[in-house]
Amino acid sequence: MSTNTASARYEGLGKQGKGSISTGSGALDAQPYGFATRFEDAPGTNPEELVAAAHAACFTMATSFALAKAGHEAGSLDTTCTVTLEKDGDGFAVTRSALKLTGHVAGIDEDAFVKIAQEAKASCPLSKLLNCEITLETVFEG
Repeated sequence: MSTNTASARYEGLGKQGKGSISTGSGALDAQPYGFATRFEDAPGTNPEELVAAAHAACFTMATSFALAKAGHEAGSLDTTCTVTLEKDGDGFAVTRSALKLTGHVAGIDEDAFVKIAQEAKASCPLSKLLNCEITLETVFEG
């Protein structure tokens, strides 16, 4: 079992409030966030960006391990994840996490690559966590 921690602080309320996010590892240390970083493209981060980063990292690692388990030894994987936040009644909901994977893997054909990537998408712990549509587009470059 693995546990990780993060914390958030928000000073002020509503649109005028400003927050900061920190992680137990120190990778984020009082990283600013708030209404402006979430909805107005101000400098800083937001929860959806952090989810996108986490999903991209988790899925890419899952794909890497699945390719290694299938006997592949060399290659590189690049994933972009786009998380969509939409109005949902009086609030908001994360409705989609779109993964785009580009892979350079020696000794595999495109069909096998796509199959392994789809299986990794389904088994990735963050894919299991998210209760939204998760799509995967693959770009196979040999």
